[in-house]
Amino acid sequence: MLLLSGLKNSFSKIPMTNKRIAKNTLYLYFRMGIIMLVQLYTSRIVLATLGIEDFGIYNVVGGVILLFNFIKNPMTVSTQRFLTFALGKGIFENTRKTFSISFSIHLATAVLILLLGETIGLWFLNTQLNIPAERMEAANFVYQFTIFTACVSILQVPFRAAIISHERMKFFAYLSIAEALLKLCIVYLLLIFSADKLELYAMLIFAVSIVIFLCYKFYSNKHFKETHYKPYYDKAMLKEQLSFSGWSFFGAVANVTAKQGVNMLLNIFYGVVVNAAMGIANQVNNAVNHFVTNFQTAFKPQIVKLYAKNNKEQLLDLIINSAKFSYILIFAMACPLILNMDFALKIWLNVYPDYAIDFCRLMLIHSLIESLEYPLWISVGATGRIKIYQITVSCFILLNIIFSFILLKLEFSPVFVLYVKIAVDVVLLFVRMFFVKFLIGLSLRRFTLVLLKLLLISLISLPLPVLVCTQWEGFARLLLSSASFLVVYAPAVFFIGLNKNERKFTTSIFSATK
Repeated sequence: MLLLSGLKNSFSKIPMTNKRIAKNTLYLYFRMGIIMLVQLYTSRIVLATLGIEDFGIYNVVGGVILLFNFIKNPMTVSTQRFLTFALGKGIFENTRKTFSISFSIHLATAVLILLLGETIGLWFLNTQLNIPAERMEAANFVYQFTIFTACVSILQVPFRAAIISHERMKFFAYLSIAEALLKLCIVYLLLIFSADKLELYAMLIFAVSIVIFLCYKFYSNKHFKETHYKPYYDKAMLKEQLSFSGWSFFGAVANVTAKQGVNMLLNIFYGVVVNAAMGIANQVNNAVNHFVTNFQTAFKPQIVKLYAKNNKEQLLDLIINSAKFSYILIFAMACPLILNMDFALKIWLNVYPDYAIDFCRLMLIHSLIESLEYPLWISVGATGRIKIYQITVSCFILLNIIFSFILLKLEFSPVFVLYVKIAVDVVLLFVRMFFVKFLIGLSLRRFTLVLLKLLLISLISLPLPVLVCTQWEGFARLLLSSASFLVVYAPAVFFIGLNKNERKFTTSIFSATK
């Protein structure tokens, strides 16, 4: 209810889009609920079916391909930004040209990743990674299908971006649910077939990616005229998109280094079991993060469109409220999980590798900080002026791999790589705030005040559930600590997190229900 009050207040100044954003948010939350349940179940079965070693191999082999996503990711960000910006301007011809150029770029990118994957990536897999010799053949088999899956996912991006830019979240939600259910079918096939489970899993994931790509393409072609691809060349537009993508390159490389490069270091220093623990942490993080991601996906097109319309006042309100309610939402789920992570993993997986509990807790803390940053970097991207921003942010992100290597070389626990990640996240939050101030006019005082209020809410909400956790065990601890947390958290959000208008709106809702 508190979240709805904030949404209502945030969008009250945008009457033409209010209902659409609210409806899109509901579709995305429905999508999130189904996907989260399916992912949690399938992850448990996949881990049990593959075993810890093969599960770790799949994560680390997939990480090799993700190293090449530094090529894909800038194109993805560029496509979404330019399509949404063109729609905000309302000029169809520019939208059509933007899509055609974007698809051409993605097609060339897929070919490039295929070439790099079959050369540099293949060398890295067979000479640098710590994979048991008896599973090297299976690892190479999985690697090939992972390359194909990566290429298909790249070609899917322009169509997916068109759907999100047009805010067709209903179809986006339904197709995402269909994808999750297809992956659930994969689990069933793993159980009934006697083939090598790891190899079969990679093949079936590739098959699902083909089906989803075709669905995105057919829907886009049917509903959006601009997505009927015809080769088109416009030097100015191509230069603009490639320039935006080029400066995003630094950020993409840094992000892949932070997320996957650290995974490679863990493999080199500690082996595939620790990779399996990190894979579990990523699954938990993704499940919780789905809530805030869906919330922010509904906001993202409006941030870009408001900037395209030069509506700065509403844009700044949207940025601040998106950050605030993203944190409020994710902390409500993350805190009980962090306090009860050992019990949650036992219920979910029964057996899990060492370090999984610590990894999961720290990844959730990382997500809390990241939820505050998302509206900031989307806003910077909306301006198109990202050269200095990307260089600066990339330099900070690269500190993850440098300090992680130093600590692992000094034989520190692998948990310290996530301590480094969190420390860098905090610094980057303030760096991004300064850039949004410079580019758009964000009030640092206003945003900092929101951060301090969120910190105060978090600190007030912790003592009681922590005390409960010291007195109880098992399901009783999970239930009682979660209840005691909400008893403190809800009033703290109401009185500290909401402003006067938001509190008034919330009170009116409760009064109307009496």
